[in-house]
Amino acid sequence: MKGRLDKVLATCTLISRTDAQAALKAGRVTVDGVPVRDGKGKVDSDAQVILLDGKRVEGDGFVYVMLYKPVGVLSATEDKKGAVTAMDLLPEEYRKAAPGVVGRLDKDAEGLLLLTNNGDLNHRLTSPKHHADKLYRVTLDIPATEADVAAFAAPMDLGDFTTQPGRLELVEDGKTALVTIHEGKFHQIKRMFQHQGKTVQALKRLSIGPLVLDEMLAPGDWRPLTGGEIREILQAADMM
Repeated sequence: MKGRLDKVLATCTLISRTDAQAALKAGRVTVDGVPVRDGKGKVDSDAQVILLDGKRVEGDGFVYVMLYKPVGVLSATEDKKGAVTAMDLLPEEYRKAAPGVVGRLDKDAEGLLLLTNNGDLNHRLTSPKHHADKLYRVTLDIPATEADVAAFAAPMDLGDFTTQPGRLELVEDGKTALVTIHEGKFHQIKRMFQHQGKTVQALKRLSIGPLVLDEMLAPGDWRPLTGGEIREILQAADMM
């Protein structure tokens, strides 16, 4: 794995960034045999020998990226028609790792997108069997009601499939709402509101399981997951 030393330590060892910086200041980290106390320098855990408390720090080959997908970008790794995809927003070193998109977002939706080449994690987070909650903020053409709240809390027959019970929370005047679902079928939230006679005008995904969209990211921005975030998402998928 390549990047800032403190980030590499946090990601590869699943410790927090704070703990990584503390280890550096305490002189517990060496790079090619030389003690390093500043985590800002660039390193490559595959090409260099990085030791934390005498133990080799190595990447596991997996990358985990949080992306704030903007409206108009496809939740895909490529598009034959040349449309801008989520992969196009990542630097080459991450594209080479061939991460897949965990749970698509419609082209006209925005928000949290997780990309990883950990196929097992991808499968678990997108499978309804593992009940990984996805939280969305929606804007509607007309206010939602308590009747809609009740409808979302029960299985909803959309014709080609029946949803699992979800959760609808009304915000402000009801034209803004928070929706939690376990699945992620094509246009699912839009279709659920259409079933209730309402139209979704804007949709933003805020979280996937324990992973929450970083408020510091602007549309189009990305960052690697921290060690703590990786640990939490793996635990949520019963992989730790």
